[in-house]
Amino acid sequence: MPTPKKEALVEEIQDRLSRAQSTVLVEYKGLDVRQMTELRRRSREAGVELKVLKNTLVNIAADRVGIEGLEAYLSGPNAYAFGYDDPVAPAKVLSEFAKENQALLIKAGLLDGRVIDAAGVKELAELPSQEILLAQLLQVMQSPISGLVNVLQGTLRNLVYVLDAVRQKKEQEANA
Repeated sequence: MPTPKKEALVEEIQDRLSRAQSTVLVEYKGLDVRQMTELRRRSREAGVELKVLKNTLVNIAADRVGIEGLEAYLSGPNAYAFGYDDPVAPAKVLSEFAKENQALLIKAGLLDGRVIDAAGVKELAELPSQEILLAQLLQVMQSPISGLVNVLQGTLRNLVYVLDAVRQKKEQEANA
């Protein structure tokens, strides 16, 4: 029979899995305390919550949330990085850290409730951040409007030039 403490932890993990836009699962075996502290600091700076959780509790919570296929990755000492605001942030932080520290092994990830493998996490890390993507989208949406404004301004400018030329011609005819 599960203890109340473990049941509370499972509910907390369920809440994290439900709220997170993405989650990355890494094996941290071989990292020393200094490296783990640095990983936690970088994660915090990027707005990523990094937690070391028991695999069995994560497995129970994932089943309750409806996530299938995660149990294959739940072995060894694992840490879980939850990204609530930017789905790319956990993958970016952990991929960059893994390049510098070979002991950190990216195992899998969750994106929109679907399990992705380590290669998928690395591809996710290559994407620009949500802010940059939104800026690019806004630029694409504004470019046709800017083009229309320029065309309309050019037409009006030409009309003003023609009217000014007609005015100057009439002034010259009146003076002559």
